[in-house]
Amino acid sequence: MRTDQYLSEAERYSAHNYHPLPVVLARGEGVYVWDVEGRRYLDMLSAYSALNQGHRHPKIVQALVEQAGQVTLTSRAFHNDRMGPFLRRLCELAGYEQALPMNTGAEAVETAIKAARKWGHRTKNLAEQRGEIIVFDGNFHGRTTTVVSFSSEPAYKEGFGPFTPGFRLVPYGDLDALRRAFRDETIAVLVEPIQGEAGVVVPPAGFLKGVAALCREHGALLLADEIQTGLGRTGRMFCSEWDGVRPDVLILGKALGGGVYPVSAVLADHAVMDVFTPGTHGSTFGGNPLAAAVGLASLDVLVEERLAERAAELGEWFMDELRAIDAPAVQEVRGRGLLIGVVVREEAGRARPYCEALMERGILAKETHDQVVRFAPPLVITRAQLAEVLPAIREVLLHDFVAASV
Repeated sequence: MRTDQYLSEAERYSAHNYHPLPVVLARGEGVYVWDVEGRRYLDMLSAYSALNQGHRHPKIVQALVEQAGQVTLTSRAFHNDRMGPFLRRLCELAGYEQALPMNTGAEAVETAIKAARKWGHRTKNLAEQRGEIIVFDGNFHGRTTTVVSFSSEPAYKEGFGPFTPGFRLVPYGDLDALRRAFRDETIAVLVEPIQGEAGVVVPPAGFLKGVAALCREHGALLLADEIQTGLGRTGRMFCSEWDGVRPDVLILGKALGGGVYPVSAVLADHAVMDVFTPGTHGSTFGGNPLAAAVGLASLDVLVEERLAERAAELGEWFMDELRAIDAPAVQEVRGRGLLIGVVVREEAGRARPYCEALMERGILAKETHDQVVRFAPPLVITRAQLAEVLPAIREVLLHDFVAASV
């Protein structure tokens, strides 16, 4: 079928919960994808950081195929021989005593919330309905009913109430507001070290360190959602490392599955994890042997190919190159590592036309929060591959889409 036929079919049968660019992809390898008509594109989104290791990394695909030839699912009703080695590798790499495997990022966030609430009720002797978690404006932690309950984005919430109580919103990056928000019933603070979906919003220097200090002062847990910023994306294995912070609870997903299978996990020490006892939480697919084999291979690739170090080096260079374009339509270029946002001035229109123009030139990026073009290529990308597309990016950013539409 042609592109227009695939688009028509999707329009007919798919719920309209996304607004994708009009491209139909059929194949991927490394940093490139090809559409159904054979045109090649550079993937500058990486499935929101799920493809840090690139498309179909040979080592990860091999682990998937080999494990699929043995056993794929046992459920947690039984042990399997893949989960233990995977969790040991993950805990040793991240520096935590235990991990609880789940499937999606949203499930991992829900798991962290449940752990924090149960921990708070036990350690602070709070009544069942009194534990409160502080969250931040602009947050994005998933799409479940509980998670959207504390979103500050109206589109994520409209029509989905009634909402789950127990959350307090404060401005992102504002330590004074956070300090004022603590109460006796505050059990945790849930934060993204960089807000990806909000438009690659980087907080002030030392913000996460300040959050950690306030949590210690008030006897609350620090929950770090590193589903998008973790596993090398920002130039460190975990973005929290930039502030020298070790969160009480670390939430991972996306790249943990190497782009081939959904894998997520929550990591913490015994003091937190011991709140879970048999029957209190679970997942049929969580920790399944296929996921564990893929997760272990995904971690090996990140470490062996030094992808965090590559992200740090290339990210700094690429942001300098983007800033050097000095396009009148661009308000700022911000980010860390290879998580980069190009903010389009409101008077220059929205970011969507820029993404569409990039697509026409063989570059796949996606707008976020209307005004931001996000560049987040697979971490296996090379400087030569980035340099190759810079002229096209420069051409698009210098284009005046407002004048062209008049």
